[in-house]
Amino acid sequence: MNVVRYEPWGLHRELLNEVSRFFDRYNGADESTAATAEWVPSVDIEEHADKYVLHADVPGVDPAAIEITLEGGVLTLAGSREKTVEQKEVDSRRIERVTGRFLRRFTLPESVDSESVSAKGKHGVLEIVIPKRRSAQPRKIAVNG
Repeated sequence: MNVVRYEPWGLHRELLNEVSRFFDRYNGADESTAATAEWVPSVDIEEHADKYVLHADVPGVDPAAIEITLEGGVLTLAGSREKTVEQKEVDSRRIERVTGRFLRRFTLPESVDSESVSAKGKHGVLEIVIPKRRSAQPRKIAVNG
């Protein structure tokens, strides 16, 4: 017998997340994103003592085909997810995955080392590591008595 966790507001939360993502596509902080992109990948951002790490969900997109640029303190992710080839013998089809061009921009703090940014993609997740400059990292100062 399996134990199933009951979450009475789970479906409600899922619906709110979907509606929120829908409106974020058109009302994002960066107006140019909504004007030029059909979809916007979800991104998790982590801050560590020595770096920032971004994880972008881009399933079905070849990591080599994603354009990553850093100019004027703005990191830009751009690319596209192509439509799958339609098969003629399919009687019915429901399509939920958005295809087309995507664009996402992030304004980075002045403390980043823009020369050492690296990126890699695996299993539909793009990971971008943005190191902080050594001079920007906090240091501990000993108090002499």
